[in-house]
Amino acid sequence: MTQPQSAGSPPSRRALTLFAWLWVGVPLVYGLYELVQKARQLFTG
Repeated sequence: MTQPQSAGSPPSRRALTLFAWLWVGVPLVYGLYELVQKARQLFTG
């Protein structure tokens, strides 16, 4: 027997999810930015 699931996540879980995405996303975006900068230097001299 399964219990019905609620329509949305509880507020505390949403905050944790947002924090997790920021924890991963910010360094990822910074790394991609640095990669583009280094690639530009590599190919343009």
